[in-house]
Amino acid sequence: MKKLCIFLAITTLTVFAHAQYSLRLIVNSVATKTGDDIFLTGNFNNWNPSDIEYRLKPFGRNRKAIVLKDLAAGSYQFKFTRGNWGTVETNPRGMDLANREIQLTSDTRINIAVEGWKDDFPEKPKPNTATAQVQVLDTAFFIPQLNRRRRIWVYLPKTYSLYKSKTYPVLYMQDGQNLFNEQTAAFGEWGVDECLDSLQQKTGKDCIVVAIDNGGDKRNTEYNPYDNQQFGKGEGAKYAEFLAKTLKPHIDSIFRTIKDPQHTYIAGSSLGGLIALYTEMKYPDVFGSVGVFSPAFWIAPQINDDITATTWKTFQRFYFYAGEKESTSMVRDMDKVINAIQAKNHYEVNRSVFPLGQHTEKYWREEFDDFYKWLVR
Repeated sequence: MKKLCIFLAITTLTVFAHAQYSLRLIVNSVATKTGDDIFLTGNFNNWNPSDIEYRLKPFGRNRKAIVLKDLAAGSYQFKFTRGNWGTVETNPRGMDLANREIQLTSDTRINIAVEGWKDDFPEKPKPNTATAQVQVLDTAFFIPQLNRRRRIWVYLPKTYSLYKSKTYPVLYMQDGQNLFNEQTAAFGEWGVDECLDSLQQKTGKDCIVVAIDNGGDKRNTEYNPYDNQQFGKGEGAKYAEFLAKTLKPHIDSIFRTIKDPQHTYIAGSSLGGLIALYTEMKYPDVFGSVGVFSPAFWIAPQINDDITATTWKTFQRFYFYAGEKESTSMVRDMDKVINAIQAKNHYEVNRSVFPLGQHTEKYWREEFDDFYKWLVR
């Protein structure tokens, strides 16, 4: 009898763990733009704000709805947009909303009212929060591999002007408009300059940071080395070549840098994390350490095969970070890549997972301190 009870308990838990549920979301009313398409975005579609598969359909006379089927039990976060993050839902005063969240344990139906859209409330001018150590190197630096131009930022440590013979390691980062200045950051800045100013006082470790703006609507292809049916032909290989063969030699020619790969780093978040890892993989003789924050590996599963086929002859360092609340596959996809790297020789991997972490600059900013101390220890 005891064995039978144990068997039944295990069976019940197994069935529950594999249960599949449906989630019906009904938008009963919207504040404005009632005729526009509404899209659902969340940690079930990697926060894509314009995914055609998640466009709501008419439901009755004045409502729109969507049904998500075959969802596993668990926590789901979501928001509504009208096709991009500039039209994301807000509260009635135009303030940003926290992610909507549901703990799914059964078939569920939720009625929702959208009380405002971000584009209904023109933003007030944001303050310039960049410190004196930050400068714009070029507002239109030429990328010959892509025949485009891009703004380049540079952070120079306070000691740079004091010690004329001192040389410095360099960290190359993606999404430059989000790193130093609230004025140019759409969803909040990382505060890289403030963090480094503070850590220099505590650790005595200095670093130059070179930040490259993303290409706006080109970001999905520039930061992806692989072709994608939804976003188009991948341009990541050309972008990586630009970083390694055009931008780095230029930076080395005008600043006092330590040029070897042991002192040349690269980092990024989301798609920026994907292209940072790919760039180090392709140019290990240039970049020796990489910071991979919340990587968008869902869009490029091919990177696992490329890593498996790669042979690193030099010692490489990898810092991975993800939040468990970013998507249902974020940590799992990251761990697949880590496992592929750990099948190699000549590596060091640091894995950091924050249970409450979401896919926003706020959490990357909080993690950057630990990443930097690991980087320059």
